[in-house]
Amino acid sequence: MKIALIGYGKMGKAIEQIALSKGHEIVLKIDINNAADFNAENIAKAHVAIEFTGPHSAFDNVMKCMNLGIPVVCGSTGWLDKWETVKASCEQHNGAMVYASNYSIGVNLFFELNKYLAALMESHPEYNVLMEEIHHTEKKDAPSGTAITLAEQVLAAITRKKQWVNETASSKDELEIISKRIDPAPGTHTIKYTSSVDDIEITHTAHNRIGFAGGAVLAAEFLKDKKGIYNMKNVLGL
Repeated sequence: MKIALIGYGKMGKAIEQIALSKGHEIVLKIDINNAADFNAENIAKAHVAIEFTGPHSAFDNVMKCMNLGIPVVCGSTGWLDKWETVKASCEQHNGAMVYASNYSIGVNLFFELNKYLAALMESHPEYNVLMEEIHHTEKKDAPSGTAITLAEQVLAAITRKKQWVNETASSKDELEIISKRIDPAPGTHTIKYTSSVDDIEITHTAHNRIGFAGGAVLAAEFLKDKKGIYNMKNVLGL
């Protein structure tokens, strides 16, 4: 498979390493220094694009992929206020996209565990729930996209919580997310249920970027020759 990398920072380089080890070819690498090379002629050489940049550029990159007819795997977070525009563009161009806030296989299994635990805790109001996420200092958005996904899963199951806040909760119906930026942490997410008698917590800790990169390549393999919008549950068959 021929892959275009839109974003060639630390994550892009990790994706390249995994892709090459699986026999794929990187036909285009785009970063801030050669943005003009992201054009119809060059992108046509690829079967799929993998986009990992940041909230400042992800939307424009994804829309460009749609307009140029290239399937795209997007791992950038912090831009989902424009999701409906991307969805409409994908439908208009009969395009293809995988979007996930986190491509780690372990994190996606953690998502399923989080939903199950939250459903169990709905009937136990004596437990309060809060979250903490830790990332490296280059992480631009806070809370992380993964933390938001986890928080929305909790809110869907625990009706006594009405919204998440990225600060100290001011009322009992708020789900507090504590965001920390500490190098060289690639990503730790904890959901903690606490009562007067005990605590229950689940944590996922990434040791490096390889898990995220491997999942992104897996998503690209899944997306090739498909149409429509997918997520990691589709990719993993969960």
